[in-house]
Amino acid sequence: MVAPVIMVVGLLLAATAAPASAAGPSYYGCPYGAVCIYNGSTPSTGIERGGVYWSYGPHNLSNQFGYHYVVNNQYGGAWVETCTGYNGTGDGETIIFAAPYGDSLYLTPINSIVLGLGDNFPCSPP
Repeated sequence: MVAPVIMVVGLLLAATAAPASAAGPSYYGCPYGAVCIYNGSTPSTGIERGGVYWSYGPHNLSNQFGYHYVVNNQYGGAWVETCTGYNGTGDGETIIFAAPYGDSLYLTPINSIVLGLGDNFPCSPP
């Protein structure tokens, strides 16, 4: 008589961890770590479609007329600067430092915003 052969097949489970990220509260609906531009001069108007910015560097704007509420909900001392030229050039109009903080800004002459860290403001200071 032949003895039955029992085979054990093992499962290998691999766990992957998501990258660590800073977590914090939203500010007037603007996610923690982001800069947001709203539809109008108050946060109650809601964030514009495409109006959430996450990465450092210049971001060109278009069709921004009148007053819009701008929130800087970044962390670690990051700032956002409004510039009259495209690609973070021209004159600097306003610098909002993270607290978080928001303000109603006149965006008609503004063609870009720059998100950054440190003391190197790309547009001339306001």
